[in-house]
Amino acid sequence: MKRVTLDDISGIARYEAMRDEFRRRIIALKRARRVAVGDRVTFVFENFDTVLFQIQEMLRAEQISDLDRVREEIEVYNELIPGDAELSSTMLIEITDEAEIRPALQRLIGIDRCVWLEIGPHRIAGVFEAGRSKEDNLSAVQYVRFPLDETERWEFGRDEVVARLAIDHPNYRASTSIEGDVRRSLKADLGLA
Repeated sequence: MKRVTLDDISGIARYEAMRDEFRRRIIALKRARRVAVGDRVTFVFENFDTVLFQIQEMLRAEQISDLDRVREEIEVYNELIPGDAELSSTMLIEITDEAEIRPALQRLIGIDRCVWLEIGPHRIAGVFEAGRSKEDNLSAVQYVRFPLDETERWEFGRDEVVARLAIDHPNYRASTSIEGDVRRSLKADLGLA
């Protein structure tokens, strides 16, 4: 998948002028890339457009215009774009009660070893970005990739083959089918649409 380059970035003033329309488009796009797994975990699958949006929003929020700093942000966020035969997502652990955040995250330590993409009989372990989960601490935002071999990729493209996201953690077990608009969107990422 194409990565974001400096040529793709709009300056802050230009971005402000187009932001409302761009945000509406990305919100609609993310709706077709969002998968809730149980009541507390959501995956948002990333692509060029979602990452470009995140970069533009960060540059806007931080008022970054220095080209070297813009290049740094591009480099950091480009890590979220999936490679060939790979799906990439941001996993959000959603806890709204302020007092419950730390204890809930403590109960989910180790979740980075318990996330799977199931495609028919294939079970692909999520590969998490290092440093966001430790023995005694867990970030509520995780970045996870699902590398697919050619057979898994091909089977994901077949609608009759069930695809699911699953979490099998001692304190959180849930799974959700990937179908409809989400499946179509992810198939396009894999060059299957």
